[in-house]
Amino acid sequence: MNTLLKSATIIDPSSAYHQQIKDILIIDGKITQIAENIPSKKEYAVISKDNLHVSTGWFDTSVSFGEPGFEERETIKNGLQVAAKSGFTAVAVNPNTNPIIDNKSAIEFLINKSKGFATSLYPIGALTQDSKGIDMAEMYDMQQSGAIAFGDYNLPIANDNLLKVALQYAQNFEGIIFSFPKNNSIASEGIANEGINSTRLGLKGAPALAEHIQISRDLFLLEYTGGKLHIPTISTKKSVELIKAAKNKGLDISCSVAVHHLVLTDDELHGFDSKNKVNPPLRTKEDTKALLKGVVSGVIDIITSDHNPIDIEHKKVEFSEAIDGTVGLESLFGALNSILNPIEFIEAITIKPRQRFGITIPIIAEGSEADLTLFNPEGNYTFSTSDLLSTSKNSIFIDKKLKGSVYGIIAKNQLILKQ
Repeated sequence: MNTLLKSATIIDPSSAYHQQIKDILIIDGKITQIAENIPSKKEYAVISKDNLHVSTGWFDTSVSFGEPGFEERETIKNGLQVAAKSGFTAVAVNPNTNPIIDNKSAIEFLINKSKGFATSLYPIGALTQDSKGIDMAEMYDMQQSGAIAFGDYNLPIANDNLLKVALQYAQNFEGIIFSFPKNNSIASEGIANEGINSTRLGLKGAPALAEHIQISRDLFLLEYTGGKLHIPTISTKKSVELIKAAKNKGLDISCSVAVHHLVLTDDELHGFDSKNKVNPPLRTKEDTKALLKGVVSGVIDIITSDHNPIDIEHKKVEFSEAIDGTVGLESLFGALNSILNPIEFIEAITIKPRQRFGITIPIIAEGSEADLTLFNPEGNYTFSTSDLLSTSKNSIFIDKKLKGSVYGIIAKNQLILKQ
């Protein structure tokens, strides 16, 4: 594949060309020349787009595809195509399939199914067998087969000793343990943030305390055991404070936040639209402000779409009966681009996640392999179902104002354009 990018603004803090407008020539998947003006040739695919920006390829650390078992929600093939057209050259895939991804054969299945696609797939193995929270899964074997971390997607580990042993055991191979921040005893059957809106709407409340207690426990265990802990999709101001204190202690802790928790609040619940039912639930304006501050300050390491396709039979039902989850790959950039500048965005969606999970960070330089995302940070639009490429259409951002657009990616010697 030979591609010439014309007049591209380069966003890569580690590159000598950062924030410069250059032509970029890519021959057989490698960046061969970066210059003011590179003449085009008939054998080049010339990409000349309005306000073209180029960054190192984006990486989403929380993506669910459904396959195997829930192909009606999403397949690996279509999921990776959606990711590519949404700007992602890499995704970490959750183990919430049927059967659960809890052994080396299942890890190898995901990796083999993803071969040949421009977007790389990195499996997250289940922490416990069948994600039931009782017995540890085959973590070492899964890591040897390609798993980058271990966690039961959106399911908390209730057994304190199990998490303790997992943190100790994973140190033998530098494994990263995920612990979902929710205490089920406190959250009980809550389906919305406990507060003014849940009371007014008559929805069972899930207090933020359920998140705080779980994170506090996890951090106490981490301080005792050592090891590497990642807390996915935190959603409250207090959670940011707890993790900041743990980092100040020197604990090996990282965390992520889902994009919808940065820009939406539980005010969205008026109307009882099940597209707004997510886990953790949408919180308050005070929380969104604190989470955004946590991203900018570096307390929160990673932003994710928490992409979770749900079929219409389980989503387009009354609020209390709907399964939690939203698709988010297609809308992540447009939502974040409204509240972060490109450098802050690239830090949280590319550099830090790759650092945390030991994945090579691309650089935009002559001689480097091309692993690039092409986008335009300008232009406002209303997100609609026509913007959805996923099989499932359960997007929390339908009818929301977003900013900017993704053109596509260049990775693994492939050019994938959205249109």
